[in-house]
Amino acid sequence: MTLFKLTRRAMLAAGAATAMALSPIMATAQTPPGVLIVGQIAEPKALDPAAVTAVNDFRILMNVYDGLVRYKDGTLEVEPSLATAWEISEDGTVYTFTLREGVTFHDGSAFDAEAVKFNFDRMLDESHPYHNTGPFPLAFFFSAVESVDVIDPLTVQFTLNAPYAPFLSNLAYPTGLIVSPAAVAEHGADFGRNPSGTGPFKFAEWRSKEAVVVEKNVGYWDGDAKLDAVVFRPITDANTRTAEMLAGGIDLMVEVPPVALSEFQDDTYTVHEQAGPHVWFLILNAKEGPFADKRIRQAANYAINKSAIVNDVLEGTAAVAAGPTPPAFAWAYNETLEPYPYDPAKAKELIAEAGAEGAELTFYVTEGGSGMLDPVAMGTAIQADLEAVGFDVKIETYEWNTFLGEVNPGLEGKADMAEMAWMTNDPDTLPFLALRTEAWPDKGGFNSGYYSNPKVDELLEAARVATDQDERAALYQEMQTIVQEDAPWVFVANWKQNAVTSDRVSDFALQPSFFLLLDDVAKN
Repeated sequence: MTLFKLTRRAMLAAGAATAMALSPIMATAQTPPGVLIVGQIAEPKALDPAAVTAVNDFRILMNVYDGLVRYKDGTLEVEPSLATAWEISEDGTVYTFTLREGVTFHDGSAFDAEAVKFNFDRMLDESHPYHNTGPFPLAFFFSAVESVDVIDPLTVQFTLNAPYAPFLSNLAYPTGLIVSPAAVAEHGADFGRNPSGTGPFKFAEWRSKEAVVVEKNVGYWDGDAKLDAVVFRPITDANTRTAEMLAGGIDLMVEVPPVALSEFQDDTYTVHEQAGPHVWFLILNAKEGPFADKRIRQAANYAINKSAIVNDVLEGTAAVAAGPTPPAFAWAYNETLEPYPYDPAKAKELIAEAGAEGAELTFYVTEGGSGMLDPVAMGTAIQADLEAVGFDVKIETYEWNTFLGEVNPGLEGKADMAEMAWMTNDPDTLPFLALRTEAWPDKGGFNSGYYSNPKVDELLEAARVATDQDERAALYQEMQTIVQEDAPWVFVANWKQNAVTSDRVSDFALQPSFFLLLDDVAKN
């Protein structure tokens, strides 16, 4: 049987499991050995790492592509990948990478310094012939890059316009993954449906709203994967995803609803948990409407019972957030900050002071998405708390990719608040992309609520060029104090990610990066 037919067989088995899961009598199906079926929360937007922003997509991409560097297993520390070594100039502005010899892309073309230059020029140079294959929403990660130069076929040099502390970490993030220039040239704007990288798995097919299939890349430079193939299935509804897992239609389920964890406690399953740099928050429209007044933003933080959400909706799988930086970044986290307490009386006092009693709020909620555990249940609880202090809250619910299409361009003229979750690789990432004035949507960023504070801008700009970690930490901690006071978001929770695997799956571990790394996973 060919591998292609095997993955088809896996999908048929999964379909049979679905039918049985929905029948009055639960039964289990056997998916083929060597083919891992992963239940994800949504279909990917694209398979071009430069063009996407969601961890849901990254979980596929990290298995198809490599970067110059990667995160060491179980950490957020950087280690070699397609680059075997690098040197940094004394002033911190020039990075020279030595590349791995003999690596080819899945389409057979060569990986070399020209390919690296192509990738970053495509993102950063508007005159590049393939810049129109974008947009590239996270090109912000490399805004400090002034030039990328080929020294020889196995040496490439990045020159930055200033020291940039997160540079290596950002290269390890999916935006830094290296794609095949030949495949981009062949497919153009359709590259995201026809990906080619150097990773442990190569793209096989994408059946819309059904599955993305990747197959073992035989001869992979870091050793062949143990699995023959991986099938990523989008299953938006959390209850259906749970039923599929119980029925045997999927082998690995990510983002298990907290209320379902108790169903996976026997020896048939393994529940995995891993803390990471996650923030679950509500974007507040600080440009127009009630939340343009800081007092009303603070009132929302007081009005929402975040402890009840953590304990009752998330079943204790998270902690109440105090500000914009996750405590997983221990060196940069401001431990002196205390979360806004649940104080409806204080909320009502601020609302009355601002003359906003009975204000109408439009609230965007997603059905499910990256890092969004039970988002509808959380949204409903938040709606009830806000209405209890006098707001009139209307929820609008969207599928994940549609939700991003509404929120990322900005809330102006559309909504007053929106759910959001971010998993980040460095304390610079989230605030720089979502809290600076220059990160407003019309300027290419993700500051969808249009928050602006010149002092925050100044601190973030200084922190990313500081070469001393203690100095960076002090700048980030001051930023957190100001942002908590300004309350551009409701700071809800820091989640501990989870997943469940069947007893047929071995050697699986969650990563603090929130990515799925499957090259060492086996399935009998």
